[in-house]
Amino acid sequence: MTTLTRRDLMIGGLGLLGAAALTACTPRTPPAVPAPSSTSTAAADASGFLSRHDLTGMDAVDIVDHLDQMPVAERPTDLLASVRADHLLLADAEQELAIPLPPDRFYLSLAPYLDQTHECFHHSLTTCQGELADEQIAVRILDEVTGEALADGQRTTFDNGFVGFWLPPGISGTMDITYDRFSSQGAFSTHDEAATCLTTIQLTDGRSAGDSLT
Repeated sequence: MTTLTRRDLMIGGLGLLGAAALTACTPRTPPAVPAPSSTSTAAADASGFLSRHDLTGMDAVDIVDHLDQMPVAERPTDLLASVRADHLLLADAEQELAIPLPPDRFYLSLAPYLDQTHECFHHSLTTCQGELADEQIAVRILDEVTGEALADGQRTTFDNGFVGFWLPPGISGTMDITYDRFSSQGAFSTHDEAATCLTTIQLTDGRSAGDSLT
């Protein structure tokens, strides 16, 4: 885990702004986060915020992984966390905090589904819930330009029904997903302002009409 430095932190307004901006699956346009007037004050405020939510010593990548993989029953109810293309936006009733993500990493959280889904653009780490929780799926992610396989293998969805991938920024490609006899393919992008939440890939039964139901 990496300790945040003063230059890594940006402090925004009060939690009311965060509460309005960070809904279960957040809108495309993030709220403006003004730069702090004092770096030392910003660092102290950020340290207090992270300590309040048991996130001390974590950087943005650590926090994303920690919150997305947390059991649903243990997810904090007083913290809203929204993954944007280039930063993680956190908010509670008192404060809003934006932490930059590494420039060479883009987080995409995927929730394939069979019957039920929800609209999502910016993935909410503490409120979003997918249909297929704790299930084994096979995922193959291809860069459409180079043909490189960025991921290829079995993954277990988190307790919130999502599975997350750290991908290179500025690319587009396709995902092939298989779950039991169900499968599908979908497109993705990691360009600026791209979605960090992918909930539109519906898995369909690959059996033909004459196949046995056993």
